[in-house]
Order: sequence, then C-alpha cells, then structure tokens
Amino acid sequence: MPKAFSNQQSWYMATLSSVSASAKPTIPIPSSKLIYTYNHVIQGFSASLTPAELEALKNAPGYVSSVKDTIVKVDTTHSFEFLGLNPGTGAWPVSNFGKDVIIGVIDTGVWPESESFNDYGMTDVPSRWKGACESGTQFNSSLCNKKLIGARSFNKGLIAHNPNITISMNSTRDTEGHGTHTSSTAAGTYVKDASFFGYAMGTARGMAPGARVAMYKALWEEGAYSTDIIAAIDQAITDGVDVLSMSLGLDGLELYEDPIAIATFTAIEKNIFVSTSAGNEGPDVETLHNGTPWVLTVAAGTMDRDFRARLTLGSKLSVDGSALYPGNFSSSEFPIVFMGACGNTSELRKINQKIVVCQDPGKEDSLNDQFNNVQVAGNTAGVFITNNSDVDVFEQSPFPAIFLQQKDGGTVVDFIKTKTDPKASIEFKKTILSIKPSPRVTSYTSRGPSYSCPSVLKPDILAPGDSVLAAWPTNIGAAMVNEGLVFSNFNLLSGTSMACPHVSGIAALLKAAYPDWSPAAIRSALMTTSDQIDNTGSPIKDIGENLRPANPLAMGAGHVNPNKALDPGLVYDATVQDYVNLLCGLNFTAQQMQTITKSSSNNCSNPSLDLNYPSFIAFFNDRGAKPNSTTVLDFYRTVTNVGDGSSTYIANVTPISGLKVTVEPDILVFKEKYDKKSFKLSLEGPRQLNEAVSFGYLTWEDSGRKHVVRSPIVATSYKIEK
Repeated sequence: MPKAFSNQQSWYMATLSSVSASAKPTIPIPSSKLIYTYNHVIQGFSASLTPAELEALKNAPGYVSSVKDTIVKVDTTHSFEFLGLNPGTGAWPVSNFGKDVIIGVIDTGVWPESESFNDYGMTDVPSRWKGACESGTQFNSSLCNKKLIGARSFNKGLIAHNPNITISMNSTRDTEGHGTHTSSTAAGTYVKDASFFGYAMGTARGMAPGARVAMYKALWEEGAYSTDIIAAIDQAITDGVDVLSMSLGLDGLELYEDPIAIATFTAIEKNIFVSTSAGNEGPDVETLHNGTPWVLTVAAGTMDRDFRARLTLGSKLSVDGSALYPGNFSSSEFPIVFMGACGNTSELRKINQKIVVCQDPGKEDSLNDQFNNVQVAGNTAGVFITNNSDVDVFEQSPFPAIFLQQKDGGTVVDFIKTKTDPKASIEFKKTILSIKPSPRVTSYTSRGPSYSCPSVLKPDILAPGDSVLAAWPTNIGAAMVNEGLVFSNFNLLSGTSMACPHVSGIAALLKAAYPDWSPAAIRSALMTTSDQIDNTGSPIKDIGENLRPANPLAMGAGHVNPNKALDPGLVYDATVQDYVNLLCGLNFTAQQMQTITKSSSNNCSNPSLDLNYPSFIAFFNDRGAKPNSTTVLDFYRTVTNVGDGSSTYIANVTPISGLKVTVEPDILVFKEKYDKKSFKLSLEGPRQLNEAVSFGYLTWEDSGRKHVVRSPIVATSYKIEK
C-alpha cells in the first residue's frame, strides 16, 4: 500500500476510481462497486467490474491476481455411540467434551430456538471471543447464548450478482435446515427423546457437546457465492474461532483459483483447524472438491443403524424390510395382492384398498416406475421386492412403502398364492442397531485423486454421513406424507455435508485435549488411528464398487476413531513453509503463489511435491514407457513422538500388487517426547502400472503394541487431465 493512504479500504477505493476513469473517463465510479474489503484471507477486495474495468485494474500498481466470483454448492444421533464416544472413558472426558473450543460453521444459518443449542450448565463465553450476534429479520441478538455464541450473515456478493433481489430472510436465521443440522452435528448439546417421527429415537448430541458454536451464514436460498464465503472465513478468523467447518465446495479449480483454498491458507497460518466435505459426485474417480493439502477432506460412510418395517402375513408369518415412512399407519389387517411388475396404473387403481406387492424386474429405473405407479394409484401400501442397492433413495416415501430383499419377497408371494383370502398388516418406525457389516463407504461420496493437488492423497478420512439425525428448523418440512409436508425438531439427512461436521467436532475434542497441537498434527492423529476394518473384522467395503474392499481414494486413511485419535503415538506435522514448498513444487508463478500465501517473498529454495503427510500416493502412468521398464519413487517423512517418554517403533508394510516397497530405516528410536525422526519410503514398480489402483498400508508399531500408526499407500495409473 502506498504511504499516501491511511488504510487498505481508502487505497482500494482510489484504485477502483482510477480504473473506472480509465475505462470510462467521463463517468465517476459508484462506491457500490466495492463489495468486500478482506483483512486476512486475501490482501484485496471483491468488486463488480466490467471487462474493460478489469483489464484496467490489471495495470494498476499493486495488482497481483483476480478470480471471477463463482457459485458454491452444498454437500448435502446414534453416530456418537457408533464412533465409540462415551461419557466414562476416552475422548469425551479427557477433552472435557470439547469445553470452550469454538467451532465456526459456514452454512445456511441456524435455528437458535432448537434444543440442541440450549446452554444449560455452560460456563461464561471465553474472554478471547471477539465475535458478535447480529440482529436481522426474525433474529434478535438475544437469541445467542453460551452455546450459540456468534451469528453473522454475508450476502453482499449475492446482491451484487442480483441487484434487484429480495432476500426472504435477511438474517442468520436458517430457512433451509442445512446449517442447523451441520452445526448441531458438530457441537449440539444433549436433547432427550429426539427422533425422526419415531425412527432413530434416543438422546441426540453433537460430537463436542461442550464446544461453542458460531454460525456464519453465507449460503442463501437465493444463491451462494464465493465472495460471501471468503468474507465469512475472513470474519471467523477475526472473531477467534478454533475450528472451521464447511460442508460446501467448488469443483475443478486450481488452488490459486479456489477461493476456499486461498482463504483457508490464512486460517492454517492462524492455527485454525479446517474441516471440509469431499462432495457427493461419487462413485466416479477424480470427482472430489476441497482436495486442498492444508484442510481435512471428509468422505461419507454408513452407520450400523437401519430403519425398518415389519410385514406380518396372517397370524404367524412376518418379514422385515427397509422403510422410513414418516406417517402414521393403521395396525389393522388389509387384503394383500401380488401385481407382478406393477406396470398398469389403472389396474392398480381398481384395488386401491389393498396392499400391493410389486416385483422389480431389475431394469434401469424400473423400481422408480413401480414406486410412482403405486403412489399415483393411491393403494393402501406398497411392498417392493428388489435387489436394487440404492433403495435408500425411496425409503423415505410419502406413502406407506416397504422394500424387501428377494428371499423375503419370495415368502410373501408364496403366502399370497397359497391363501384364498390373504391378509397382512404393516408396523412401521422400527430402528435396528448393530447392523453388520458397518461402516461401508457410500456410493455418492466423491473420490480422489485430487484435481488441484494430485500429489497429496485425498480424501483424508471417512465419517458417518448416511441418515444422520440432527436438529432441524420447526417451520421447514422434514418429510412428505401423501401430498402434505410434516414437521419435526430433528431430521435425517445424508451426504458428505453430514460427515464433515462429525470430524469438525472430533477435531474440537483433540483441540481441547492438546491446545498446542497444529492443525496438521490433529489431522495426522485422526488419520493414522482410523479404522480400515468394519464391525465384522473384514476390510471396509465400498457400496459404489459393488461391495469390493474400499480403497483410499474412496475412504482416505479409514473410518475416524475419536478415542484412538487421542493417543496417536506419532504425528506427521507440517509447517506453513512445508505448504509453501509444495506450492513451489507445483510450478506456480510468483503471482499464483502470492494469491495463496499473501506474501511477495516466498522462499522456493526447497520446492517439493512430497509434503510431510500421513498418506502416500504414487503415479505410475508413463503411457509411452517401454514394456517391462521400471522406476523407483521415493517419499521422505518426519514423525514426531507425542507419546510420553522414550519408545521404539518398527515398520511393517502390507504387500501391494505389482510393487516392491521398502522403508529406510525400518526401526525408529525416540529418546523423549517431541523427539523427531525421519525415514524414506520407496516404491519400485512398472513405469505404467497394469492396475488402475493398487494399495496397502505402512504401519509403525511401538514395542508394547500400545500405538499403531497407520498410513495408506496408493499406487495408480490414473493421469490427471487438466
């Protein structure tokens, strides 16, 4: 900034005035051109400019770079028990339930009246908190308390795109439900008798019930733009959050074009942990967003909980099927009839006082067609016999419906065919726990490799994302029954949007237990202690890959395990300079580097794509290679002992198809806590790998088997096309 100016804003205004004058010399610039002045995340501003003004701006003194504003997309109870959290032992009591850690959530707002945000028994707000609770439409600042300690909204970017827009709820109040759901998943307090119309009944609570929540509303019913999200991140840094949770992202951008990547670099510099969602574009590879090396990227898995209904045939026989019908249903018996493929709506209408049974022929969209036919015909209930693996799309049906597997369906059809007057009854709202196998990787969770930084394996970790119960605004429909909306204080949602705040809350627990740990150390603890084995003792399976064992491009290091993360033994730490070295290794221009780091003097004396990360990805994709020609790829890592006292760790590598893997040295001796040791991992293999993906794990194990520090290794022949 030239010395003539007293502050950044006056410099930016003057720059914009001169730009406008050179583009249109006769017309003075309106001050409304300037949308936001940013303080932390970017040394700069956002503004509405014509193409001519933008070209003039590029010649102004001090110009570094500009990025066009973009639309952002959202990635949309029992989980705490499934994750092993309990009040008596482990991560909850050790971290005091995340007491006084402040989680900033950037989302659609909050429903402050929800019981999940009650502050019963909470101590005063930490004195370091600089945030505020802004009043607005149907939102009074008095709605904040010791749990919900901040509420702000950002929509200047949205308005700049649509100057004549009418914003229906110009405040932090949530009109979509997404933000209420994610923030209560991360840090909701205890609410007894929570359920979704009788399903998933129990006491709801977030991952860090002792943490504080600050909501930054930057996603609106009317639209969501990166200018507003950057402003929200900027403000969260000023306010003093400890953890940032963002269930949103932008696809297919380089790091220097991605506003979330740029803005979160500053958050990491300020020691703020950032958790993001991988996206819901799976099961195709290279679909994830937020593949940014300095944030945590979270994939979505299932839980060990199913929602069912029981179909009772006559007086003795019954079968269970999947169901999530939210309405009330008579316990009476009804006539039941088998209608084959249920393809004829007029025939179905003739028997609308009966339960109809449909056999899915298994063609594309055939279940969808049957479902719609029964809904239109208005039958008493529908029983669908199907092998479709994605019945969860239909489960929450607006009419009474139950989905049976083939063998149970056969029982039903036999019953109907052998009885002269077959009758049946259905009992909905059954919740079954300890379902095996669990977890599984969902089919929709987006996969790596990362487009923006392929040399860092993404996603990082798997967390519960399927049918998550959390708080919900009481005036937004939670489901449909027949033609009408029904309302609830809690709702079941699925998506990586739901997985992300689970890990945000667990990171808050670690932050409370270890306030001096860096974001990279917390990420390492979460990743290296995660589980690769499901509750049957087998490798976690991937629904999107026909239940084959999940590879790390789908689930990252594994499924998050909060209690084990509390005592990781060793951590792979990383400094801001390590990230700068990575950016240098990506061959970015000085301007592109400066866009991210906010510094014109980046030290590129040690460029490297080999970040000190708790995972490894190697590309064997030389398509022009001679047959049988091989290559060796080396990775260098440094681990820090965070266990008490001295220890010795021994390396073990699982065999990886087509590769020879070596570790040097394969024994690490630590004399004391915080001692650091380095090693080299080498992968020898063909220049062009036959398989699309091969993977295994490097494990460091201490002599007493108290600590097992595990990192995924991926070898792939994928070529990232840009």
